[in-house]
This record gives sequence, C-alpha cells and structure tokens, in this order.
Amino acid sequence: MERHQVALYLGAIATGFAVGALVPGAERLELGINAAIALLLYVTFLGIPLTRLARAFRDGRFLLALLAVNFVVVPLVVLGLSRFVAHDDALLVGVLLVLLTPCVDYVIVFTALAGGARERLLAATPLLMIAQLVLLPGYLVLFAGPATLAVVDAGPFVTAFVVLIVLPLAAAALTQAAMRRTPSVRAVAAAGEASMVPLMMVVLFLVVASQARLVVDRIGAVAAVVPLYAGFLVVMAGVGVVAARVARLDVAGARALTFSGATRNSLVVLPLALALPASLALTPAVVVTQTLVELVGMIVYVRLVPRLLPAR
Repeated sequence: MERHQVALYLGAIATGFAVGALVPGAERLELGINAAIALLLYVTFLGIPLTRLARAFRDGRFLLALLAVNFVVVPLVVLGLSRFVAHDDALLVGVLLVLLTPCVDYVIVFTALAGGARERLLAATPLLMIAQLVLLPGYLVLFAGPATLAVVDAGPFVTAFVVLIVLPLAAAALTQAAMRRTPSVRAVAAAGEASMVPLMMVVLFLVVASQARLVVDRIGAVAAVVPLYAGFLVVMAGVGVVAARVARLDVAGARALTFSGATRNSLVVLPLALALPASLALTPAVVVTQTLVELVGMIVYVRLVPRLLPAR
C-alpha cells in the first residue's frame, strides 16, 4: 500500500467526489471528518518519539523560517493572487480566509509521508495556531477592508487545536508510556502505524464526499479560484526550496517547511465561512474548493518535494 499510496489516494478522492456528487445526503459524512483526522494524527504521533519534541521546539532556525514563510511570504503571495477576485466580496473573503491560515493537522501526515521533519512541525503547531489567530484579523482588514473583521471567531481554531492536536497527542503519549511495559500495546501500536495509508484514504474520502455537492452546485461561480489555488501550490513549492536554502535547513527540515508553507487550514476555517451572512453565501464553496485542489496537490507534493529536496 505504501508503494502505491499516490494511486490509492487519488482513487479515494475520485470515489469521494463521485459519492458526494451523486448520493443524496453525502454531506452528512462531514460529521466523521474530525474523528478520522484525529485517529490519523494519533497514529502519526505514535511514530514520533515524544521525547524529541522538546529538542524540536528549541530549533530556533527552523521555527523562525516557518514563521517567516507563513506570515511574511505567504501574505505577500496571497495579496497578489487575491487581486484577481477582489471585485467579488464572497470570492475574496474565501480566498483570504483559507490561504492566510497555515494548516496544523494533516500537514504533519503529508510531511511524514515525504520524509520531512514531522516532529519539528508538530512542536511548532502551537506557534502557528496562535500566530494565525493574532494576525488573521489584521490581514483581513488590510486586504479586504475593516468590514471583514466581523467574520473572525477564535472558537473553531481553539476547538480544532484541542480535538485534532492535544487529544491525539496525549493519547499517543500514554500509548508510548504503556508500550515500554506491555508487549500487547506494542503490537497494537505497530498495527496502528501500518494503518496510516488506509486511514489517509478514509480522511480523503470523507472530506471530498461531504463537500463535493457544495462545489458542484456552485461550480460556475467558484471556477475562478481554482487557478489561484493551483498557482499558490506552484509558487509555494519554489518558496519552500529557496527559504530552506536561505535558512540553511537540513533536508528533513526543508521538506517540512515546504509542506507547511503550501498546506492551508481549510477544515478549520470552514465553520467560519459557513457562519457568514447571506451576502457571502458563496464563501464556503470557495473554501471547500481550496480543500479539493490542495488534496490533489499534496499527493503531487509527496512525490515532488523529495525530488526538489533530495536526501544527500
């Protein structure tokens, strides 16, 4: 399954899109997304010796590069891309919400699949979450005007951090502690690590199937943002490589930096988009479209980034 993971992931996305577009009520699968991602992250965290997290958090060069890419370079890229939809408030707000917020959940999984420094990225998640909470309102005011400030709510960010990071991390720490004393727990942990590819397929299927109808119903209106999202992924691949060289990061750190710069917090900002007033009713579809483009892009990144940043 690991050898053929790219084909399997594409199959999961295609199946999810078909189910979401054709099966009535498929949007209710959204209820299982957080649980599936939490389980996937738990399995991922099991493979990270948590004693290394303290060391990872002290890697000042990596953390500085991560913050600079996500909160200096990315906003400049987003400012340029967003001008193409500045004439439409719903498109503009959706693009800004999703592209200005770095991912803190499944980016760790994709980083691990590409041989990146997942433990350093995990250690940086509190900084990324706090920074986007603090900086997003200011960026929205600068790029879209003061009226957009009303859409920012810290609730979904805090909930996502607890459910998707804190709880799986605590469960993984308890499991690792039990592994040292109980052979049966070691066997369960080994089985869990072997399940990463199937779990990723489940996550991809649930996300796409639950959101496909929203995009299909508004495909004509949201088609304009697809080239922007694809362009963002292309630009950020280059930015990641250059930034890693400037910061003199090792290969694993460089790959993690590249994935963090390219992967966005779409599943966390979607509740914000769904709570917007009727005048911005198109914005949730704009956010979901980014999710679909990004998932395909991440599968490409899993193969592309190790070639751009090969092990020496």
